[in-house]
Amino acid sequence: MAEEIELKLTLAEDEQTRFLHHPLLKKAAHCQTETLDNIYYDTPDLALRQRGMALRLRRQGSLWLQTVKQAGNAAAGLASRPEWETPYTGQFDFSAIADGEVRRWLQRPALLSKLTPVFETQFERITWRFEVKPRKSSTNGAVLLTLDRGWIKSGTQRSAISEIELELYNAPVKAIFALAVPLSKKLTLTPAVHSKAARGYMLHSQTPLQPVKANEVLYRLAITTGLSPQAAFTPIALACLDHLQQNYQGAVHSEDPEYIHQMRVAMRQLRSALQVFSPQLPPKMLAALDPPLKKFFWPLMRQLGHVRDLDVLRTEILLPVLANQDKRRKSALAKQLTDLLAILDQEQRMARQKTMAMLTSLAYGHQLLRVLRVLHQPSGQKKSAHLVRFATQRVRVMEKHVLQKLRAVLPDQADLPGQQKNAPLIPDPDALHLLRIAIKHLRYTLDFFSPLSGSTAKAAKHLRASTPTERVLAALQETLGQLTDLAHAGRWLNQQCAQYQQGQPLTATVSAIGAWHTPRYQKNLASLPKALQGLQTQLEQNRSAVT
Repeated sequence: MAEEIELKLTLAEDEQTRFLHHPLLKKAAHCQTETLDNIYYDTPDLALRQRGMALRLRRQGSLWLQTVKQAGNAAAGLASRPEWETPYTGQFDFSAIADGEVRRWLQRPALLSKLTPVFETQFERITWRFEVKPRKSSTNGAVLLTLDRGWIKSGTQRSAISEIELELYNAPVKAIFALAVPLSKKLTLTPAVHSKAARGYMLHSQTPLQPVKANEVLYRLAITTGLSPQAAFTPIALACLDHLQQNYQGAVHSEDPEYIHQMRVAMRQLRSALQVFSPQLPPKMLAALDPPLKKFFWPLMRQLGHVRDLDVLRTEILLPVLANQDKRRKSALAKQLTDLLAILDQEQRMARQKTMAMLTSLAYGHQLLRVLRVLHQPSGQKKSAHLVRFATQRVRVMEKHVLQKLRAVLPDQADLPGQQKNAPLIPDPDALHLLRIAIKHLRYTLDFFSPLSGSTAKAAKHLRASTPTERVLAALQETLGQLTDLAHAGRWLNQQCAQYQQGQPLTATVSAIGAWHTPRYQKNLASLPKALQGLQTQLEQNRSAVT
């Protein structure tokens, strides 16, 4: 069995010529070109796919090779997975597979009788071999850099292949980034999260791209109590970047705003992970991460947030009010609402154009590869905290922070006159916004450490006690989010009142919009004190239970 470690990068078809003239290729020790025909097999119900496996026949000259690949670890384009390759002599032979469970499953007659071609790939592959001599090894390794150009076919459907792949042979992972990062300075390269096989299955099943949520990525985390905090940070950060890239193609090629939203969530979770783990991360690592994050990804996160806010303003604030108008009357209110939507449309177009410019820029792929390079560097940390104790301590810090923000919002009931104790809460919008941010950080922290809550370590008691809190946090975050959206809409509408050029004031229209949303606002506001006090009680009980 061999373990395949590779990094796949998408390359725009119109940049293939530029890549072929890149000066870095002249440093290769060897170059060869071949045409590869591949046929992927599965059962009609895709039993191999469901098990995370791929079965491929590849023609090389007059010979055919059989390859079985098993699901491994993959994050933001870098993958490592076991594979078994043997000559194909006219029938499938799985006897060489070392994993007994995999071998027996594939050798079942009921499965063998159902194997049938599901899709094909045909492409030209140009391979450059770069020699690498590890410092602590007398044996030379290599990185194989390939350019694949061709097609994936399934029935009458087909999709273009234009990608670069860097594969390791007896060399450290950093050797991949020693080539990928310089290439990305001149070429628009982005990590590809879908292999050719995955794309083939999507084509075969005619499965469209769908936004990927954080829990669909983070659930795969398998951090254990034996890891150091730094060792636990790496898969968490990689999961955040994988979440980012899972939504990248949809954000660039689709108008669905959910892709943008999920990319923003991925960035927020990465920032939270850095805040949580920074006390245990080496200064050298933090210093290396700082430039790409500060110069590109945190500004990108703010831009993604701006696009999302404008979309919410349109779909949840303005359109419901306009839909309520009697179109036959063509009222002045409907006219002004239409004018407001036209203004908003222009803002949305400009915001999306700026976002797309950032996502499709050289900087996006280059800075992402810089971050990946740092995360895949071997740890130089000699001493670290016990992970469960560290996780408990960080959760307690986040809970304390939420409690501080809660107290800034909730009035001290003891200081209020009797008739005011049950009065509606009129909170400061800025204080609510800060509370919502603190709640998000706490939720993300609980997500990161959730695999540790089953630990028998004494320190895990607080993690277990905090688990039910997440449901309370999620409900409250939703309420605070709606209040924040309404506050943001109010600021935007007031700004338009000062700039409206149609000769009629917008005051009546803004008032009508406010009146339409008042019931929802009042409902959320009425439920807020009880929800805030419930969270405060829950957090205080969590802290006292383990003191």
